[in-house]
Amino acid sequence: MRVFILCTGRSGSTAIINACKHIKNYTSSHESLTHSFGRDRFRYPENHIEADNRLAWHLGLLNKLYGDDPIYVHLKRDKEMVAQSFLKRFYIPGSIIDSFCEGIRMTPSEKLSKEMRLKACYDYIDTVNANIEHFLAKKSKVITLNLETIRVDFIQFWNYLGAEGNLEKALHEFDKKHNATSQRRLNMAWRMRLIATREWRHIKSYFHSV
Repeated sequence: MRVFILCTGRSGSTAIINACKHIKNYTSSHESLTHSFGRDRFRYPENHIEADNRLAWHLGLLNKLYGDDPIYVHLKRDKEMVAQSFLKRFYIPGSIIDSFCEGIRMTPSEKLSKEMRLKACYDYIDTVNANIEHFLAKKSKVITLNLETIRVDFIQFWNYLGAEGNLEKALHEFDKKHNATSQRRLNMAWRMRLIATREWRHIKSYFHSV
């Protein structure tokens, strides 16, 4: 039995997978096949738990390959908390929110005010959750986990899976911080984007002058 944890990101998926490491009868990983292409992107083993927020953009292929066989989990967190977390991550290379703005919405984040970036975060969250909810509407094995009640919800998840292992150690993972965004990394990302923006303006002005 495969288990797919679908979410927006910034909602506790890393903590969930660390908790799942204490399950003996399932393997588990976090965003393990994001660099693979084609069917290799979805070659998850049997009895495996995968958390990957980018699967919300691959639901058609996920359905084509696995259909109603897996257990699907919708991991949620308070919308405002998710938005504020994403708001900090603009300009970090590989950040899904930066890619969403620049690639999908075609609104480069350096052109947006802080208020507009926050609106983009809300838009991203609503879009991804709507995709997941639509996908799960016709699935028979669905669990919802809320980060705000994760200790109670995870026990229900554990029982639903028929998990074997150390539940006490698993629950202890939710007392730790996972995948926190360091201020040093944020400062570096903002600095690199500022340099890139200045260079781009210089290049544009050069070509306009020739």
